[in-house]
Amino acid sequence: MDSYQIMKQLFRRTKILNFIFYLILLSNCSHLASIFSHNTECGDTIVGMSCIPSGEFIRGSNVYESNEKPEARIYLDSYYIDLYEVTNEDFQKCLDSGGCRQCLKTGKCKKITPNYGARYSEARQPVVGLSWYSAKEYCEFRGKRLPTEAEWEKAARGSDGEIFPWGNERATCLHAIIEEDGRKGCVKQKISPVHHMTTQKVGSRPAYRYGLYDMAGNSWEWVADWYSNSYEECGLECQGKNPRGACANLESCEKFGNKKIVKGGAWWWPSDYARSSRRRPHVPENFPEYHHFGFRCAK
Repeated sequence: MDSYQIMKQLFRRTKILNFIFYLILLSNCSHLASIFSHNTECGDTIVGMSCIPSGEFIRGSNVYESNEKPEARIYLDSYYIDLYEVTNEDFQKCLDSGGCRQCLKTGKCKKITPNYGARYSEARQPVVGLSWYSAKEYCEFRGKRLPTEAEWEKAARGSDGEIFPWGNERATCLHAIIEEDGRKGCVKQKISPVHHMTTQKVGSRPAYRYGLYDMAGNSWEWVADWYSNSYEECGLECQGKNPRGACANLESCEKFGNKKIVKGGAWWWPSDYARSSRRRPHVPENFPEYHHFGFRCAK
């Protein structure tokens, strides 16, 4: 083989290698662009919060309760949400500053402590027994806000509409702090009186989607929205991009009964209540009917 033929073969091989290199580079650039886009969208890391990227998710259900209908694809911009439910020690910081008492002054709540006493007041247990107004005031104290119902549900279900934060497998005490076989709060054995079976420290079960803890069980969580009997009844305010719910988060919502929403189930209730699409209405004052509700914040 003369030198000309050798050079010709080398040239051909070089062209093939260059083409392969180009394909690899193109693939990597596409991957890097995806990462860069995600980081740009979410911005800086916020300690104690997880960024939920923008995009569509499946909200509601056509299978379960009538107030969850109709199932629909909803688009949300990116946002941040707390990794954990707000704890007693977190909330105490607001009280120590002189805040988180406004609803007592205005008469929009009667108390800001749990009815069941010290068993529910350990530092790392979720703060419970609060009105919606106290939850809102705390989030604002931290420079945050309550999540919308849509934001909360996407953070729990992901984009594909799974039933629970970990997937579609039924909730058990391995997954979440719920009631199972009469054992509230997943205690080892039943205790009397029943309220001695308590919430647990936040993060007592694994983190699931987006690194979030206790999106199912432990305490019900207030969200920002006013309640309506279904998304269909709510109409346009519950549809489209970044829906804010019935009455668009105005000061009151008389046409739908002036109730807010809690999500996620609790230590007191069995598996089905921990479904991420489940909606529970309650008066924002949390009285005269009083319950042990908690919350987390968003931004």
